[in-house]
Amino acid sequence: MLEKLVERKEQLEKELQDLIEKRNSLNRAAREYADKRDELNKEVKELLSKAKEFKAKRDEFNSKAKEVKVRRNEIHRQIDKLYKELDKLRKSIDRGGRPLGEIEKEIRKLEFKQQTAVLTIEKERALVERIAKLRRELEERKEQLEKHEDFRRLIGKIRELKERAKELHQQMLELVEKADEYHAEMAKVFNEVDEKRKQADEMHEKFLESKKNADKAHAEIVKTRKDIKDLDKVIKALKARQAKSKEEREREELRRKARQIYEMFKRGEKIGTEDLLLLQRAGLI
Repeated sequence: MLEKLVERKEQLEKELQDLIEKRNSLNRAAREYADKRDELNKEVKELLSKAKEFKAKRDEFNSKAKEVKVRRNEIHRQIDKLYKELDKLRKSIDRGGRPLGEIEKEIRKLEFKQQTAVLTIEKERALVERIAKLRRELEERKEQLEKHEDFRRLIGKIRELKERAKELHQQMLELVEKADEYHAEMAKVFNEVDEKRKQADEMHEKFLESKKNADKAHAEIVKTRKDIKDLDKVIKALKARQAKSKEEREREELRRKARQIYEMFKRGEKIGTEDLLLLQRAGLI
């Protein structure tokens, strides 16, 4: 019984060492996952700061583009107003024909459609031809009417404003292009942020799993240590009991031998010094 208990204790002590090594390994892995997670979260924070800068730049250029667009549209309103004056003058000079302002508005409308709409090759070709035809019509009408001095003055002012509107439109396109570049950079950074966050979440899940298993191993360590301690108490108790039994057997054997020697002594038989010492130890003399 005692031998089996000692064997079981040794087995538990080996299992304890294995559990300690397992727990420590899991805790090391958990720390590594946590460090990697924290590093990724730090990178995410830095990327978000970078994305914020790109967004600020994008918004800045979009705001400037809107301001330029407002100025361009204001010039277009001035042009439309001058065309109305021009049409009044035209009516007094030219009794027939389509109003020039109407032709100009249609050209702008078709140009906007050309720039923004997704068209087939056939439709775009037809649109380009229509714009070219309208421009020829507009120029031919202007040439006829420019022979009139007031008409030439208004046309000159309109051309000057149109040139300015064209410059502003080009400036607006450049600003929008810069805004789009910063928006693309911002989107790229946000994609990287999403990937880093995904990796950080994966590291966090692995950290939680490793920590959970480490805590489980630690609980097993505590239980195993308690089992070893309890088993050690039983082993010590059994050893103490066995030692006591052995001592009692030895004492009984001593008393038996002492009685034999004492009987020999009473019969007058010769006994040695060792026999006398044994009688003394047994308390018979």
